Amino acid sequence: MDHTGIHHVTAIAGPASRNLDFYRHTLGMRLVKKTVNFDDPTTYHLYFGDETGQPGSILTFFPWEHAAAGRVGIGETQETAFRIPQASLGFWTHRLLSAGIAHETPFQRFGETVLAMKDPDGMRISLVALAGIENEPGWSDEEVPAEHAIRGLHGISLLLEDTGPTAAIVTDVLGFREMDREGTLTRYVAEEAGVGRYVDLHHAGGFLRGRSGRGTVHHVAFRADEEGQARMARRLTEEHGIPTTEQKDRAYFRSVYFREPGGVLFEIATDDPGFAIDEPADALGTALKLPKGLEPHRAEIEKVLPPLG
Repeated sequence: MDHTGIHHVTAIAGPASRNLDFYRHTLGMRLVKKTVNFDDPTTYHLYFGDETGQPGSILTFFPWEHAAAGRVGIGETQETAFRIPQASLGFWTHRLLSAGIAHETPFQRFGETVLAMKDPDGMRISLVALAGIENEPGWSDEEVPAEHAIRGLHGISLLLEDTGPTAAIVTDVLGFREMDREGTLTRYVAEEAGVGRYVDLHHAGGFLRGRSGRGTVHHVAFRADEEGQARMARRLTEEHGIPTTEQKDRAYFRSVYFREPGGVLFEIATDDPGFAIDEPADALGTALKLPKGLEPHRAEIEKVLPPLG
């Protein structure tokens, strides 16, 4: 497997308890891992996904209590989209209204019905109603019935000054192909992927540049196995002159990072070893998990982490 779509999306949030409440309770996603930011263990790293935390279902957050608001603009992820069954659109519209979550009137994009909103930190997300996914498994803990549950990531859209250089990386390195165009959007698809299969590039020349902060996406990760990751890294360097970081062990996957030409931080992440490596599948997300290097500091880390609801 060289490439099969998006692995996960990682964003920046404000208070952790508010972030947890929205994604676990309002959207009904499973908290599949509760750990810390390996580079800043004073804050959590929360992973939300489906029942098993399969690649392509995962949205993660670095929640900093007092993070300044970011600004979506050129060189940023504009929207993160999730898949829902087509028949569930009414359920979700009613649920958002009942929860007091402001949302846009459903609209069509690439022939699909989109229900767009912002999370409590101002990050733009959407639910995309799709036919034919009703029989795919959906996580439910009684917050959202299984038949209406989110079925993983649909895709992302990137806001760019010039889409051409980014498109070259998305197609030549990450293995997507151009699928369709609609106005200033060009859609790319990873045909082998079931979830996380679309990248939309939004040409927005002259728009303000983005500013990282609360409510913005930190990076987008794409799937690979070990050999595929190494090939992609070589191709980036040899064919496109873009260096990557050394491979970093993130406990649940191994990653390399690079800044694509449009300014968005990309990651190439392995599927293995997965989220069940340090806790049973039926107990995912229930305990604070720390990497071996931080385990000796557990008491002091737990002391500074804010309480979760």
